[in-house]
Amino acid sequence: MYCEDDYIQLSGIQHFAFCKRQWGLVYLEQQWLENLRTAEGRIVHERAHDSFSTEKRKDLIISRGIQVSSKELGISGECDVVEFHRSDSESAQAAYIPEYDGYFKVIPIEYKRGTSKTEEFDRLQLCAQALCLEEMLCVYIPEGFIYYAETKRRQKIEFSDELRNSVSNIVSLIHDYSSRGITPSAKRTKSCNACSVRDICLPQLEKKKSAKGYIMSAISDTEI
Repeated sequence: MYCEDDYIQLSGIQHFAFCKRQWGLVYLEQQWLENLRTAEGRIVHERAHDSFSTEKRKDLIISRGIQVSSKELGISGECDVVEFHRSDSESAQAAYIPEYDGYFKVIPIEYKRGTSKTEEFDRLQLCAQALCLEEMLCVYIPEGFIYYAETKRRQKIEFSDELRNSVSNIVSLIHDYSSRGITPSAKRTKSCNACSVRDICLPQLEKKKSAKGYIMSAISDTEI
């Protein structure tokens, strides 16, 4: 169990899975540069919710901007949309909602720009939201959805044991880096060119001499 002062941001899970150094620059060093991709993503999220709101449609409740957290994982953040579908009976997959005097199946929905990806970045973030909701509502959530703005379609994501374990492992690593205040070193990949913090990270320098080597070389060049 973690205390609230040690919670990490849920949104950082996707960044960390994409690139550990990007996560360190953004969440530890508070460095951020917006590009077209991040601007489009921000607009998609703003359209999903401007602030917390709840809408009821017969047996469906739609909540936007729900704040969630997990003491077990030590994370907190916000869900774009959570749908509550009324259940006919009590079960492990149905949470009791006192305000509506009934049991509801809980389905988190994350909004993303672009299209579905082969990598697990988006799925990990959504699964982390589900784990928070499970802990808060004492319910089992087997699946959720990611809505991709470019295709305007939902993709169903099953929260398998493998995906849940991946979230737990990544969160543990993030806590370790956070507690030590360490920004991971750069590892250049094909994804670097599209990264919003590329000009801060300077991954192209990773293949060149180390900082120590650079300093020693500079000293040698100034010796008479």
